[in-house]
Amino acid sequence: MEKTVLLKLLTILAHLLCFVSLSSSSAAATVKLINASKLKMFVDDLPNMPKVYGYKVVDGVPKSKSLKIGMFKKKWKFHRDLPPTTVYAYGLNKHKATIPGPTIEALNGISTDVTWQNHLPPNHILPWDPTIPTSLTKTTNGIPTVVHLHGGIHEPESDGNPNSFFTAGFKIKGPTWTKKSYHYPNNQHPGNLWYHDHAMGLTRVNLLAGLIGTYIIRDPSIESTLKLPHGNEFDLPLMLFDRSFKTDGSIFMNSTGNNPTIHPQWQPEYFGDAIIVNGKAWPRLTVRRRKYRFRIINASNARFFRLFFSNGLRFVHVASDSAYIGKPVTSNETLVGPSEITDVIVDFSESKSNVAILRNDAAYPYPTGDPVDETSGKVMKFVILPDKEVDTSRIPEKLVEYPVVDLSSVTETRYIAMYEYTSDIDEPIHLYFNAKPYEAQVTEIAKVGSSEVWYVINLTDDNHPLHIHLGLFKVLDQTELVKSDEFKDCMTKNNDAVKCHVDEHARGKKVKVPDYEKGWKNVFKMRPGFVTKIVVRFAYIHTNATYGFDATKESGYVYHCHILDHEDNAMMRPLKMIK
Repeated sequence: MEKTVLLKLLTILAHLLCFVSLSSSSAAATVKLINASKLKMFVDDLPNMPKVYGYKVVDGVPKSKSLKIGMFKKKWKFHRDLPPTTVYAYGLNKHKATIPGPTIEALNGISTDVTWQNHLPPNHILPWDPTIPTSLTKTTNGIPTVVHLHGGIHEPESDGNPNSFFTAGFKIKGPTWTKKSYHYPNNQHPGNLWYHDHAMGLTRVNLLAGLIGTYIIRDPSIESTLKLPHGNEFDLPLMLFDRSFKTDGSIFMNSTGNNPTIHPQWQPEYFGDAIIVNGKAWPRLTVRRRKYRFRIINASNARFFRLFFSNGLRFVHVASDSAYIGKPVTSNETLVGPSEITDVIVDFSESKSNVAILRNDAAYPYPTGDPVDETSGKVMKFVILPDKEVDTSRIPEKLVEYPVVDLSSVTETRYIAMYEYTSDIDEPIHLYFNAKPYEAQVTEIAKVGSSEVWYVINLTDDNHPLHIHLGLFKVLDQTELVKSDEFKDCMTKNNDAVKCHVDEHARGKKVKVPDYEKGWKNVFKMRPGFVTKIVVRFAYIHTNATYGFDATKESGYVYHCHILDHEDNAMMRPLKMIK
């Protein structure tokens, strides 16, 4: 009898060991990664993303147009030698969907209406975390999405509030959802925007899956005067991001959190080891010996890019984020934080070689993280044709000047403190503005047409790209905090910059704002241990006129860190407008 029982126990144990072995093997197989250094660089041509037009021309006159753009699950080839990758992509239909999505071309003063349609399946292709504020729960049938037009100036109902999410067929709608079709008036200044998912708690995974795309507002009268490089061949968006891949081609995202007993999946930053441009890893582009315009968008979750050319070519900056700057600025390198846009001219006729490598040397996390290696230190290759040609484009001495903000007209001064909270093992748990979660009562209530000064106090070790919806801002200065530990202790205890005498602590070295970033911004990099002073404008910057829509409606707007992993947990706060 005892022998029989023992045999049964041994049999059960053998089955258990087999199960554990198979499970371990299966788990190991699912996390077997492609070694990015083994992928050959510069073998894929740079895609020129398809365009859709947000206007129509009737009898020679541009008119408003309505678009239907869907989100689809499909396969995408990121590299010649990678298996096809399952992604989520924007497009007019599944066949035409791309990563990034189609570039939407809009005209200043001509409105565009877009119905964003969710065709995604019930289950996400990437791990998500139910312990952070999220629109996806175990009972949700479908993947919540909502589109934010980054840099757009439009009504709250069309802004892509994180709680305005919806699933396939609009079967599940978030608490602030109001309408299917978004209205973009395009009455703002011309410039570069981009669209991406903004669903609560899922922004990092939905963008990682591929829900990104470019949106350009053009003003023909301005562009014809400036005579910058133009046309499909010489005016190109470059959307940069990073990804890691498993051996089956699927996107790899660590499914174990840095504090797994608190957040089973959430990690404070995502970094991939392959650099992607317009949907291809380390692509190549053959260029003529003439000037090109590149609208460079950093669509990474957390990676900063400090870009420079291997052969000494320079950047001539003409715009930053969604606005032209006053005059061109030349630089040897440019630092582009997550969601920032730098609009540059590169003159390949100045090259002494026939090849130029666009490189990156930004540490990750920025600024004190790991150095880049050969894979993350290269972005793309330009093959320069030998013969110089006649180039009718030019770089004018002046670009576009916008009205100066009179600081004496500022109606409100705010202190916005950035906090990071850690666990007993000193790993980040979550991040807040002013020690408040997103759900706390709104404290930033601004008047339409007003100007405000914000002192953004970074009490963390990371550089946080701050993005403000609706409002644009200029960076006035960045000042280091002295006795920063003392100040941080006081802020942690009181969360009151005035009570903690921020003026007495913000007396350290000042860091000059680069000339090419002194114009109007909607994102800027907040240095760790610094106070960054910005002036925020809640009106059209090119006319100083108030908005032609009701900005005071619910669900309002938000501001947040654009490191997506921080935004999701939960470095984001509501922003409400009043008349």
